[in-house]
Amino acid sequence: MTITQYRNPAVGSAPVSDVDPFGHDILENPDDFHAQLRAAGPITYLSRYDVYAMGRYDDMHAALTDWQSFQSGAGVGLSNFRYEKPWRPPSLLLESDPPVHDSPREVLSAILSVRAVRRLHEHWCRDAEEFVASLHADTDLDAECDVAAVFPLRVFPDAVGIGTAGRENLLPYGDHLFNAFGPHNDLVAKGEPRIGEVSRWVNEQCARDRLAQTVYGDQPTFGAQVWAAADRGDITVAQAPTIVRSLLSAGVDTTVHGLGAVLYAFATHPDQWARLRANPALARIAFDEAVRWESPVQTFFRTATRDIRVGNVVVPEGRKILMFLGSANRDPQRWDEPDRFDLARDPSGHVGYGMGIHQCVGQHVARLEGEALLIALAQRFRRIELTGVPTRHHNNTMRGWASIPVAFAE
Repeated sequence: MTITQYRNPAVGSAPVSDVDPFGHDILENPDDFHAQLRAAGPITYLSRYDVYAMGRYDDMHAALTDWQSFQSGAGVGLSNFRYEKPWRPPSLLLESDPPVHDSPREVLSAILSVRAVRRLHEHWCRDAEEFVASLHADTDLDAECDVAAVFPLRVFPDAVGIGTAGRENLLPYGDHLFNAFGPHNDLVAKGEPRIGEVSRWVNEQCARDRLAQTVYGDQPTFGAQVWAAADRGDITVAQAPTIVRSLLSAGVDTTVHGLGAVLYAFATHPDQWARLRANPALARIAFDEAVRWESPVQTFFRTATRDIRVGNVVVPEGRKILMFLGSANRDPQRWDEPDRFDLARDPSGHVGYGMGIHQCVGQHVARLEGEALLIALAQRFRRIELTGVPTRHHNNTMRGWASIPVAFAE
């Protein structure tokens, strides 16, 4: 793994790296590569994929908030929609720019606003307490498979309006979707045999007549609210199922890996767990700090809409730029002791949810899931202890765990 720095870089010249950021060694532990990327300069050329890359917080924040220059509409993966046909219809939220992006974003922003999501708080806290009560104390459990991957599938599909049958399809669907943002490697190939089947199931759930209209008595589901927006003319009828699909595409795996990140953080930082138990109001800060610290969404691409100068380098129009969100979230120029998980930190401003107009529209939902689960766990268990060696789950875009063996002690 090398990054070559030119002695006298001219405009248009960039440090060059031959590393494969989608290789299993980097996916297992990207920290050293991220440090090299940040040290090399504001932008680096990745020769293996003929793309540029950013690793520093300030440069990435500026790019993510400049959608006019760094577009999402050409795809947020390696594939360039200017020249290649997407394998599925592009997301109206993630893979579009204004004006196409505006109406779907406005609709979902209202549906998933802090005020709207607050109505779920009491119900999800009760669901979390019931779920945590079912966990066995002082027994070997898997914090990833038995907790992080279970609770979101218990509450989030209900809120969307998805029935219980077939929910297990959401995890392989999301995993393949995020893998497909990268190159066609072994991780993509692994999901291909089932992606047609699970995609059909997901698409079927987005139809108006398949969605429950209410949840928790009389609260309209997210899906029903999307279709109501189509009835009002805020979006088109054709857009409605695609917007519901966006909820299912980006709203499950991301939260699962966020919960896995925070549970691993507490299992390896018992002093911080004690701090949370003493002050449960820190639950939301804890979840956000874990998202900064582990960055479940590690990367997304943008495409230059014109020749763009970044530092001493000109990125040509039409070229892809790979944003290493995980690197920015551990940039020591932005964060004090960035490799430390610390509830005394203010993690606001991290780019784990993106930034700018494409920032994750469902982040308030994810935070509520994290808060509800953490408070319920903290109220019952004194300690979370590792009982074995955690193993990573490799994905071209996401960083998460396959297994976190733990015991919860009362």
